[in-house]
Amino acid sequence: MTDVTYTLVEHDGGWAYKVGDTFSETFPTHEAALEAARRAAGEQRVPGETEGISYEDKNAVWHQEVASGDDRPTTHVRDAE
Repeated sequence: MTDVTYTLVEHDGGWAYKVGDTFSETFPTHEAALEAARRAAGEQRVPGETEGISYEDKNAVWHQEVASGDDRPTTHVRDAE
């Protein structure tokens, strides 16, 4: 199973959460960013439908896969404070 960690960071004069190298939108307060990270982490664990997905990797190569709706990651929120 995949582990996904949402990490809170100071960003663009406010706070954001980061997954890998990707930042969320910037929130005005630490508490708002923490709440958003917890919500996003919770939503990612919810099962869905099995369906086809397309994504581009860091080398600009597109991939097509079938994502099982019940293959959900384990998520964590790491607070910067």
